[in-house]
Amino acid sequence: MNESRVLGVDACSKGWIGVSIGRGGTDAFFASTIGDLVVIAEVNGGVDVVAIDIPIGLPDQGRRQADVLARSAVGPRWQSVFMTPVRSALLADDHAAAVVINRRLAGEGISQQAFGLRTKILEIDDWIKENSHAVVEVHPEVSFAVMAQGPLLSRKKTWAGAEQRRQLLEAADLRLTNEVGRAGEMAAVDDVLDAAAAAWTARRYVNGQAKSMPGTPEVLTFRTSRAGYRLDLLGWV
Repeated sequence: MNESRVLGVDACSKGWIGVSIGRGGTDAFFASTIGDLVVIAEVNGGVDVVAIDIPIGLPDQGRRQADVLARSAVGPRWQSVFMTPVRSALLADDHAAAVVINRRLAGEGISQQAFGLRTKILEIDDWIKENSHAVVEVHPEVSFAVMAQGPLLSRKKTWAGAEQRRQLLEAADLRLTNEVGRAGEMAAVDDVLDAAAAAWTARRYVNGQAKSMPGTPEVLTFRTSRAGYRLDLLGWV
């Protein structure tokens, strides 16, 4: 049987960073759109699963359990997990309007960080409806906590935090080259580490080792130009 090849994806300021593992090695990629990233990653062979560090499946009201459980899992790093805003809040004209909408429908405001990511979130929301890959949502900080058998104490943007996460990846047999090509020039250190952690979870998903958060996966149901789809894809580690 051929070894599976998976792609872990994280958003960065200039676009998207991807790390693939399987079928002979580890590679890193950069592209300005998620669609282009997957195309580039598949130049040398297909990808079986794409794991993305971005909310997939926007609620109409309330909180997603995937977010609540992820916050609990990362302990002192809980602020790295934002509550996914309701769809109508992300479609608001500005942050102030988004806060009002989210408070009405979810009982809480929306952070500047979450609202600032709305372009990326909505890009994934559009892309996934026409893509043909198996796709799962992951949160890298939860993945790192599982690797370490407990929440990490150091922030990923610090030297200590980045080094700890790199060592966890190496211990999990996921080794990145020193430069990682153009991806290393376009993305920050923590972006590359997060994409690699997403790839780690994607590999666990392919091998039947990944766990859903919550245990019974929340689902995204939508229609495309081809058919209706129901995906069990929210919150995997």
